[in-house]
Amino acid sequence: MAEFNPADPAFWTKSAASYAAQSEPFTGLFAADTLALVEIGPGVRVLDIAAGTGAASALAAAKGAEVLATDFSPGMVAAVEAQGLPGVTARVMNGEALELEDASFDVTISIFGVMLFPDWRAGLREMARVTRKGGAGLIGTWKHPFGAATSLLLAEMRAALFPDLPGMKPFGGMEVLRDPKRLTAEMEAAGFGDVHVAESSHDFRLKLGPDMDVETLFGFSPHWEGLSDDQRARVMEALAKRIARDRQGDVLPIPSTALIARGIRR
Repeated sequence: MAEFNPADPAFWTKSAASYAAQSEPFTGLFAADTLALVEIGPGVRVLDIAAGTGAASALAAAKGAEVLATDFSPGMVAAVEAQGLPGVTARVMNGEALELEDASFDVTISIFGVMLFPDWRAGLREMARVTRKGGAGLIGTWKHPFGAATSLLLAEMRAALFPDLPGMKPFGGMEVLRDPKRLTAEMEAAGFGDVHVAESSHDFRLKLGPDMDVETLFGFSPHWEGLSDDQRARVMEALAKRIARDRQGDVLPIPSTALIARGIRR
């Protein structure tokens, strides 16, 4: 697993295969909830920003939309292209400076993408810029400042086991955009109105087994880095207790909550 650095396109390129296998089935649930907030059908032009391996793009295209999937990681774009999704075109593009015409899309989407941008406000402004007047902008962001799934699990265990360790700063806009009022205000500042924010919760279903690899398990979390061998051993002991308490057969459910927002371009 590559060293965790969400601002580095090379990190996502190296992680594309593991992301598609582990994360996309989970984040795709939230993508479906987000797309349910807007009417999408044949002829609708959709832009998927920071598309990852294309969960939201695939869902929008399945409804008949014409989709452009963009990501700053060539590996992620290649993963989308490899699927050969009808109605989906993919391009390498920086979401903070989209190489697209003003008002060129009916719907713009970012599912857990813009929130990680170093200049996430620029990302929101770019979303608004390329959305036509009366079109919709859709955002998905985690409610917890350190995300969801195994990253959230590790952050919680680390805080409980080592309360005196220095706190870690959330990436990008995750601290600001996890609050409904602040998310609404930031979307309005970017150029959207009539902002509606709702919560969406799903379990990340961690597959348990003897071949479960720790680096794969926690590779997307910065909370693993910097722990000593002894601290890591204590984390694994806590994880074993959590599994014994909460497992459902060969799966450990990890409850995770997102905020999903829809704004209308003014």
